[in-house]
Amino acid sequence: MTDESWAGWYRDRQGSDAVILTTDGQQLRLRIRGVDFEGESFDGLRPVAGTPDQGEMFALADGVLNDCVLEWDLPFPVIADGVAQQARLSCLLSLRRPDPYLYLELQFGGAGFRSHRAESDFGSALATIQRVLPPGVRLQTCIACAFSDYFPAPGRGLSGGLACFRGAKDAYRGADGQGDVLDLWDRRSGFVQETWSCPEFEPRPAAGAGTGHRGAFPLELA
Repeated sequence: MTDESWAGWYRDRQGSDAVILTTDGQQLRLRIRGVDFEGESFDGLRPVAGTPDQGEMFALADGVLNDCVLEWDLPFPVIADGVAQQARLSCLLSLRRPDPYLYLELQFGGAGFRSHRAESDFGSALATIQRVLPPGVRLQTCIACAFSDYFPAPGRGLSGGLACFRGAKDAYRGADGQGDVLDLWDRRSGFVQETWSCPEFEPRPAAGAGTGHRGAFPLELA
């Protein structure tokens, strides 16, 4: 996977700073005020090993970045009437424990398509946007892919817990329900960010085989 970088802003009680977020689809990296943070989820960003103690510069909870707001935009692929096109996704994330919340807006075709104001995770927020998109327009990222699923258990994290089964495509195409996904779980290729997209993307089936544990997108069961 090739890294992608997105420009954004970080805000806390100390002020506001321009930042660059970088991801390879799995690991997130963020430099704030000269300090590097990384993690697999936006609510799991920790100072990297060897970073000196920053004292009062940041709010950390159990070593994780906390009590702050992140804003960023990223290019976001969609398929409109069978043609690949580029939209833009604006993200607003409040990292305040115990309940971080997320707001997304997809800008496409001169209009904005919004999630709810306080979504609990990227999967739900992107599903909300898919539901309000015009007919014939589909998201083209990992959350909408035919080969992605969450672990069969109640609840899910803010981001990054989406398993990719691109290395077991034929087997996953027959997956329908919790038991099938559990049988395939050890064959996953790893975990990906819901907003990531790769050349092996295929649209998720609308029903039946190939919808795994979480069901069709956006009609998720998980």
